[in-house]
Amino acid sequence: MDRPFPVSAGKGRASARRDEHLYLRLIAGLKIAKGLLLLGVAVGLLFLDMRAAWFDAVARWVEHEMLLPHYNLVLVLLRWIETLLTGSHLRSIGLLALVYAALLLTEGTAVWFERPWGEWMMVVATGGLIPLEAYHLLAHPSLAKLALIVANGAIVVYLARLLRRRQASRGNIGRD
Repeated sequence: MDRPFPVSAGKGRASARRDEHLYLRLIAGLKIAKGLLLLGVAVGLLFLDMRAAWFDAVARWVEHEMLLPHYNLVLVLLRWIETLLTGSHLRSIGLLALVYAALLLTEGTAVWFERPWGEWMMVVATGGLIPLEAYHLLAHPSLAKLALIVANGAIVVYLARLLRRRQASRGNIGRD
């Protein structure tokens, strides 16, 4: 008989279930934390559009208060920084960060509550990004990127095996 949870040396079904629950909570917590961090970045890039007013105030202060002979250079530098920070490129990055944060928060919340659709979503989304991460690792190698790929691969393998075991156990229940 194929058991839904493997019974290993000294571990019973209840212990295996507790371990599974702990691992799922850990994975979900990491995804939620990553999603919240990314949400903060997205909000900063998209919605906190006070930069133009701030740069105008600094430029007026430089123009009126700093009676330096080279204040025009400071104004030019400020305008260049303003253009860089308020460009459409940052808006598109912010929108992408917002979408990815929503995906991470959805995955993390669904896995936290042990919803199978969320676990499948995490397997597909995380597994789908591994080739992109591998390409980025080859282009710009680092140990951190390698560790990220290994961690994501382990999450995908763990969740896929867990989902397969659950699916098999449901099939066995109907045959008894």
